[in-house]
Amino acid sequence: MEKNQKLERLEKQIRFIVEIDKVKNIFRQTYLADARRKENDAEHSWHIALMAYLLQEYAEKPVDVSKVMLMVLIHDLVEIDAGDTYAYDDAGAETKRAREEAAADRIFGLLPEDQGKYFRELWEEFEAYESPEGKYAHLLDNFQPLLLNDASGGLSWQEHQVKKSQIYKRNEKIEETSETIWNCMKEIVQKHIECGHVEEDFQEE
Repeated sequence: MEKNQKLERLEKQIRFIVEIDKVKNIFRQTYLADARRKENDAEHSWHIALMAYLLQEYAEKPVDVSKVMLMVLIHDLVEIDAGDTYAYDDAGAETKRAREEAAADRIFGLLPEDQGKYFRELWEEFEAYESPEGKYAHLLDNFQPLLLNDASGGLSWQEHQVKKSQIYKRNEKIEETSETIWNCMKEIVQKHIECGHVEEDFQEE
């Protein structure tokens, strides 16, 4: 690679690195464990990247953990343009895919072609929720806010008047990825139903 090509490549990488700093300003609806404030996307992504390594033993199928860690680190970068769509925002969900695709085109397009293509493929794999890595990444993405809700006294659940059926619907594929984690999640939800933080609107068969 010629010197000018290297410099051009580095310039693109730096442009991307500086651009993604904006993800630190995208705030989610989930509170930190101490309930002092809501977390941002960068904090969320860091948290689940570490969880990817720690919890891999509970995945029903073997996963490429390094791939999952990178997948979860980039999965919310599109929210720099598209904004955070709350898990239980039905209206926002209707336009989410279109908003995020346009964001992916722009943000990953800042990178050199090979890296931009790979990041876009990882993002699409996460969105598809089909590969073992994609499913495990989704498990982490869903489990982490549930753990923070538990630690913060169900604060965001209470704010949004979340129902048991909503939580179960959002997590309906978790059991096939990890029965152990799903059982843990159900216990947490039940605890917050009993505390009055989550409305019990149906009984399991």
